[in-house]
Amino acid sequence: MTVTRYTLPAPLSRPVTVALATDLHGRDGDGVVREIGREGADLIAVAGDVAGKSDQGRNGPLSNSVSFLRNCSAIAPTFLSLGNHEADLSPAELDALLGSGATVLDNSFVRTGELTVGGLTSGYFNERPGRRLRETPAPDADFVRRLSREKGFRVLLCHHPEYYPGLLRDAGIDLILSGHAHGGQWRLFGRGLFAPGQGILPRYTSGVHDGRLVISRGLANTLFPVPRLFNPTELVFVRLEPDGS
Repeated sequence: MTVTRYTLPAPLSRPVTVALATDLHGRDGDGVVREIGREGADLIAVAGDVAGKSDQGRNGPLSNSVSFLRNCSAIAPTFLSLGNHEADLSPAELDALLGSGATVLDNSFVRTGELTVGGLTSGYFNERPGRRLRETPAPDADFVRRLSREKGFRVLLCHHPEYYPGLLRDAGIDLILSGHAHGGQWRLFGRGLFAPGQGILPRYTSGVHDGRLVISRGLANTLFPVPRLFNPTELVFVRLEPDGS
């Protein structure tokens, strides 16, 4: 696992460190929790797919997901947005995530300190049959508009970075935290090869875009039998530094 650190300016009175953890896919997250504990974080953003299929192509135990969220919550306030794999969970399994100690943001937001933190739920919750790799179902655009009108430094957990160009780029959100693309699966010459919802040679798979979209390459391998290549798993820390404004 690679640990990546970014520093971004923000109109805050003090620095804030955000740990971005995505795409655990039901794996054992103890090593990730230890790394977050060593690094320290003021809040932990779990931007979708904490549950779901592991690198062996089988569903990871939900207990791993619940334990990960519970252990993260013991370190710092932890927020979860819902990704496409959470759309496969039963109501009882979703309730288990709600009972983990993390704040589940299902097209909702909360205020914490100087931040307003929201979670945009995957559009797959609205379209379960016939999963599409080329086009991601649309999310709740009304929620994005509501969040953009809120005061404070607005942080959005959004599992799907492909929502950025059409919906989020001009939405007035200060920081967007995403995953889902798994770094493009195979990374050649610093660029991902494929991402669901973006296709071949996708643009949004990793790094910082426009100074406010931060994408993690994720914490688990993709579905069997397609391996990651030149593309280690990734835990991201974003340090928001006061810009004096």
